[in-house]
Order: sequence, then structure tokens, then C-alpha cells
Amino acid sequence: MATNGKIGVTTENIFPVIKKFLYSDHEIFLRELVANAVDATQKMKALAASGEYNAELGELAVRIELDEAAKTLKIVDNGIGMTAEEVDKYINQIAFSSAGEFLEKYKDQLSSIIGHFGLGFYSAFMVAEKVTIETLSWKDGAKAVKWTCDGSPEYQMEECEKAERGTVITLYIAEDEKEFAQKNRISSLLNKYCKFMPVPVIFGKEQEWKDGKYVDTDKDNVINKIEPLWARKPADLKDEDYKEFYKALYPMADEPLFHIHLNVDYPFNLTGILYFPKIKNNVEISRNKIQLYCNQMFVTDSVDNIVPDFLTLLHGVIDSPDIPLNVSRSYLQSDSNVKKISTYITKKVADRLDEIFRNERAQLEEKWDNLKLFIEFGMLSDDKFCDRAMKFCLLKNTENKYFSIEDYKKAIEGGQTDKDKKVVFLYATDTDAQYSFIEAAKNKGYDVLLMDCHLDSHFVNLLEAKLENVRFARVDSDSIDNLIPTEDKIRPELSESDQEDLTTMFKAVLPAGNEYNVHADNLGADAAPILITQSEFMRRYREMSALGGGMNFYGEMPEMYNITVNMENPLVEKIMGAKPAEKSEVEAFAKDNDALRQITDLALLANGMLKGKDLSDFIARSAKVVENAYLK
Repeated sequence: MATNGKIGVTTENIFPVIKKFLYSDHEIFLRELVANAVDATQKMKALAASGEYNAELGELAVRIELDEAAKTLKIVDNGIGMTAEEVDKYINQIAFSSAGEFLEKYKDQLSSIIGHFGLGFYSAFMVAEKVTIETLSWKDGAKAVKWTCDGSPEYQMEECEKAERGTVITLYIAEDEKEFAQKNRISSLLNKYCKFMPVPVIFGKEQEWKDGKYVDTDKDNVINKIEPLWARKPADLKDEDYKEFYKALYPMADEPLFHIHLNVDYPFNLTGILYFPKIKNNVEISRNKIQLYCNQMFVTDSVDNIVPDFLTLLHGVIDSPDIPLNVSRSYLQSDSNVKKISTYITKKVADRLDEIFRNERAQLEEKWDNLKLFIEFGMLSDDKFCDRAMKFCLLKNTENKYFSIEDYKKAIEGGQTDKDKKVVFLYATDTDAQYSFIEAAKNKGYDVLLMDCHLDSHFVNLLEAKLENVRFARVDSDSIDNLIPTEDKIRPELSESDQEDLTTMFKAVLPAGNEYNVHADNLGADAAPILITQSEFMRRYREMSALGGGMNFYGEMPEMYNITVNMENPLVEKIMGAKPAEKSEVEAFAKDNDALRQITDLALLANGMLKGKDLSDFIARSAKVVENAYLK
């Protein structure tokens, strides 16, 4: 049987919401109360501008008054004030049908949820045991009203003596929240949340040093700048203005590389200034340096759901009233305005970098090493940014010369194209450790890139996918002739038995714990007897695994090395000619053969793989070789 009725709504559930849900973020009560006072002041300005209010406006500021002894905190404004009816409507009619439902639905909210659900004023009860409102409306004939509540659903409202238009909210700070009755704490909160609000926010008096201590002056201490840099026109600003603003935001940071001034009013509202900081070449990247504001009120410095992941490496300020801060993070990610804002910021960043590439190329090259990690991270994590960045991304070679990707391909394709028509980008990751390999490549007339960024193993894969008929090869991953083969090579012919002996001999003198692939090759009589390299494929994927590339099984595999034995080297020929015919004797022969150990240790030493006792034995053996050569 159908029935009709009305859902009962009460105010009794609001205090559990405030105490439970907002407890961890209770410091934002001051932001909310100051924001309300600023709103009231701004509305007063609008009434005067429209001609609805013709009397004297008086001081249009928000004052914060603290009495540490009495543990009271006042937020005073000279704004529009409220009538008794408005107090009843805006203060007394706050209600929820189910606090439990509310908490579950919005459990992962940002603290900014308060103001958007009409809870701005009630956030005062997070820190106060009693709150009073004394208010006088701007309207003719209005009477002053005082509202008092001790944190229960019961309140008192009565007429009071108040001569000036506006509102005074007094908080009687609770004993367990007495930190908010301390001057330093209130000062830090005002500086954090209110330093750019559009109405002067005054807290006490400015101080000066006198007679060995700080004393108050007669001048009001205005804690905010009512017209922050991002709210001004770029045409009115100089580079020095942007640098000074950056230093004010991040006093301990190095000077930024570049900046972008954001300013759009359709199809959404967004202003801000983003800076490219100097990013050190490691994966421990400092994030969450972008401060998010809503109409010049600080909201958060966690913008990971508002801008693409790679843009969280930037520093600066974003201000937008169109970001729905009153919803969950999962909803935030799917909100159409947030997506538009994210796309816009990505495009502006790409546009700015492209502009610098075209018009200030020398400056881009000068700062590239500090910018490279950001660009690579962006290209790896955002397809649209990657497509744009292919034009302005730079490659640096071991001679410290810079090229665009396309220009570099054109520069080397005549001399570094292999027999399969692939242009081979040779690269090194450490010019000192890979010096001999780099020199061998240069002696062939090849150019070598320097890829020493932590993301380069992933980045190389990306470029191979993006560029047609291009492959990358680390300069120490094989002999130089094998890195860029221009014709089919004649390799030495070994019987299966000789190949087994070759493998047995070298594994007997190589360090245990690794996997070795021993094979014979013709590298020339003047080339080294042994070359130790790592497979380009295996090494690259191990590095990607170490960076969390989703291929952890590569990281769990033992190190694998290719041992290339140069069969044309005279020492190798002599050693192989002396090996015993009996297979059972080959391993013992290898272990006792000083020449074999010496050439193997030299190859290990060249790769930084000779350590501990093996290194000590090599030094002692080398001393005997020198002694035999010169003293006998």
C-alpha cells in the first residue's frame, strides 16, 4: 500500500560530521572564516559599485584579533552583514539527513569540501567550544543581531549593540585546541591560506627592533598581497618580477629555468604562473610544488588529479574557480572542466617549449641538462605532449653538441646506416667508464650520443617506436663492427668440440655468479683478444625493471655477459694452440694459464668487473709480467 510523507531533516547530525570528518584538517577553520569575511567585503564593494549603497564604505578589510590570555579569536569584517532573517537562513538551517552517508560518500575529500557544502562557518566548532556572531546588515533600518552556540544543536539569538556594519565572529578556543590561541600558529595559518586573498587581511601590528626586542608599531600588519602576480597582465610584468615571485614562493630553491603565464576565461576560468625548475638527474623528484588557489584562496599543493603526472614536476600557482573541489578525487579525474584544464595546461607548456626552441635555441641548449628529465618524463607519460615534444626535444652527443631528433637522424644516416637500412643511434651512458668504446666508435667516424638520464632506458624504447627505421645501440654492447654491420661478416668456423673447449676455458677464469655467452669472432689482429659486453636488449630491460617498468622478472635474472673471443689475435691463437686434446684437462689448463687469466682480467678491468682477490691477483701477476719483460 502506497503512503505519502515528508523526510525529517534535523541539525543534530552536523556536529558529528564536523568533529569526525573534518578533525584531521581542523586548521582550515581559519581559512573558511576569513574566506567568508572576504566574500562579505567583496559583496559590499559590488553593492557600492552598482549604486545600491551610497553611504561611506569605511575600511574594507578583514581583521584577525587574538587574545592569548582569554583564548579568544575574532574575525572582524566591515562587509554586508546579516539581518536576523539571514542569520536564521544561513546559519540555523544547515542540516543533513544522514551523517553516516555523508561521511562514506565524501570520505576521501580535500579539506575544501567545507565551504562548498555550507559548512564554512561551522568549521569553527572544530576548534572552539563556543562561537558567537555579532552582525549588522548594510540594509536601512536593520538591527544588530547576536547569535551564540556552544556546539550543541541549541543556539540563542537576540538583538545586540553594534554600531558598525559588518560581522564579528568570536571563537572561544577549546582546551584541547589551545594551539589555535597562540600568535605564531595563527600567523602561520594566515600566511599559508590567506596571503593572496583579494581583500586586506590584518593581523596585529607591524613590529620593529627596539631596545633589544621587537615592539609593535602603529602600522597595521597586512599579511597578504591583494593583487598577486598571476592576477596581473603579462604585458605589465618583467622577467625580474617573475623571478622575485618565484623566490617568494620557494625561498630556498635555485632560480627557475623558464616560466609560463596562464590566462584563460573561456571555456573555463584559469590564471596562474608555472615555472620550470632545475630538476636533478635522479628519480627522487620533488613533486607537489604547484599551489592551487580558488579566487586567490589557497586550497592545496596536491594537484596530481588536476594536471597530468609529469606536470607535477613544475612549480608555481594555478588559480581557478571552475575546479570542483567539493567532490571526490575519483570524480575529479572524470570531471569535464578538470580534463579541459589539464589539456590546456599541457598544451601551454608544449607551446612555451616550442617557442623557446624556435626563438631562443641557445638558451634552451644551455639549460637542457636541467630540463631533460622533465621533457622525457612528459614524453613517456603523455602521448599528446610526446607528439609535440618530438619537434623540440634535444639530443646531446659526447662532444656536447645539441641536435633536434630529426636533425640528428639526417646528420648521421649517411655514415651510420646498417645493412638492414636502419639508422643506428649509438649512445653512451658514462663517458669515463665507456671511454675506450666511444673512442673506437669515433675512430670509425661514428657519432655517439650521451644518454645519462635515469629515464633513458625507457626513452630509447620510446624513440625507437616513434622513429621510422631507427634503432639505438649502446656503444659498449658489442664490438664496433657488430654495432653497425654494413655487410655480412665472415665469422671463424669452430667445430662443436672447439666451441665447447672455448666456453670451458673462459668460464673457468671468469667471476662466478654471472651468466656468460662465449663465442668466437674475427675482430682483427690488432684488436683486443677479448671483448666483454652486455646484450643491448637484456641490459636495457634490466634498467627499465629497476625503474619500475613492469618487467621485474628481468631484474631477478642473473647478470648476463657476452664474451667475444678474437680468434685473429696472436695471443688467443697461441693459447688455443696450446690447449690439451683431452676435454677432461681443458679446465685445469685454463686455470693454470697465466696468459689466459691475464687477457681475461684485462677485459674485466676495462668493464669495472675486476674486484677483491681477483684484482689483487691480477696486480701481482702484472708485476711479474713486467719483471720478466725488463729484468730477464
